[in-house]
Amino acid sequence: QVQLVESGGGLVQAGGSLRLSCAASGSTSLIYRIGWHRQAPGKQREWVASITSRGNINYADSVKGRFTISRDNAKNTVYLQMNSLKTEDTAVYYCNAETIRGVDWGQGTQVTVSS
Repeated sequence: QVQLVESGGGLVQAGGSLRLSCAASGSTSLIYRIGWHRQAPGKQREWVASITSRGNINYADSVKGRFTISRDNAKNTVYLQMNSLKTEDTAVYYCNAETIRGVDWGQGTQVTVSS
């Protein structure tokens, strides 16, 4: 069992930056991948970025060159640095953790980008 808490969302103007945090607790030694997903109103949830326990990183094409995922193992925290934000990045951002027992999700944090 892994518990996840996202933070760092807020209001930002287009072109600005935000850093999201995903703090994990519980059986963190079981995690083999942490991912960020987002869901805008009326749209399906989409994958944004992920990082594995080995440090392998992948990004969705829509955020490549603008977003950076990283982790601090000592703090059991994964970050999503979001730069050059666009209005289409507006969504609730969720962190998830894949373990040998299943997938756990956080409650989400709202990101709103204004024009």
